[in-house]
Amino acid sequence: MVFCTVLRLCSKKARGKSAGKFIDSLRLTVRGGPGGMGHPKYGGVGGKGGNVVLVADEEMTLKKVLHKVPTRLVKASEGENSHAHRLCGDNGADFILPVPTGISVLSSTGVKLGDLNKTSEQVIVAKGGLGGQPATQFNGLKGEELKIVLDLKLIADIGLVGFPNAGKSSLLKSISRAKPRVAAYPFTTLKPQLGVITYDDFRQITMADLPGLIEGAHQNRGLGHRFLKHIERTKLLIFLVDINGFQLSHEYPHRQPFETVALLNKELELYGKDILSKPTLLIVNKMDTEGAEEKWKKLKDLLSNYKENIRLLPKVMQPQQPITFDEIWNMSVQQDPEAVRTLAFKLRQHLDIHADYERSQLPIQQIEDGIKDIKQRHQIQNALIEHSSSKLM
Repeated sequence: MVFCTVLRLCSKKARGKSAGKFIDSLRLTVRGGPGGMGHPKYGGVGGKGGNVVLVADEEMTLKKVLHKVPTRLVKASEGENSHAHRLCGDNGADFILPVPTGISVLSSTGVKLGDLNKTSEQVIVAKGGLGGQPATQFNGLKGEELKIVLDLKLIADIGLVGFPNAGKSSLLKSISRAKPRVAAYPFTTLKPQLGVITYDDFRQITMADLPGLIEGAHQNRGLGHRFLKHIERTKLLIFLVDINGFQLSHEYPHRQPFETVALLNKELELYGKDILSKPTLLIVNKMDTEGAEEKWKKLKDLLSNYKENIRLLPKVMQPQQPITFDEIWNMSVQQDPEAVRTLAFKLRQHLDIHADYERSQLPIQQIEDGIKDIKQRHQIQNALIEHSSSKLM
């Protein structure tokens, strides 16, 4: 049996215009504290200004960060001045700002200052100024000041990609106990959601449901590529395709399922960031609808030689980097719970295969060090068990 939960990425409570809005990027001004003044008469040295430090905290969201610093100005404390009775001034206190895990810290010019992917990881974004001393003519120096961008990229094992109404929200709901909005009109998912699959042995796998792409997303149509950054850190992608194809509205042409696969491929290619190098599965959904079996036979034939058959499509639809799917299967997410349970275990298998491959690419010394660490942990665990047993006796 597979038990699942969902992580809500924004508050349900609606209060004010910004309530419920998912924030995945936040601009701040950070300023290190100025150094304290020195004491020229007695050679006293002022205290150093405090630093601005960002620390990863899995309980934080960017909305909470904004609530903590509503002015978007983060200032560390100044260093203490030198006095005749206290020649060495104390250093100013650092400003410790908790931020969500999965944050990339960028300068205003786009230079990456650091990544915070694990709890308690930290980065100093603005250093405090030196305290007054002979080299500064006993004047305290200003701290660093710069504008930064906190760019959140979700950390999930699996990313769901597809056009609107392909069934991404339904899959997340079926494979987990998530309660995403599900309806028969485009863009029911307006913000990313994370579903967490927990297996009998307590292994957990996270799945990110992203807002649907549309044809021309790279030109910022629909929701554009805004949310695709959230699959950059996923280990596995799922292309979810409606067996009946897709048509956004009467203003757009109806696309056959094979065309939707090629267009998804094309949109991810245009986004770049080496996303197409990730292991990818293709799920063809809504097999319970009328005529689905016949449509599946045609699609299966076209997918059997995907790289060649995409050349039959109009040039504008053809990806230059045809994706290679690790596995392709069909199902009805809403009508076949057994297939959904099977999918949950297949996803685990694919992630394990990918992890084994990644480990096989590590340098031999790194693998040996990892084995040593595991052995040491086992020795410590055994020693603790023996110690506990001897106490019971």
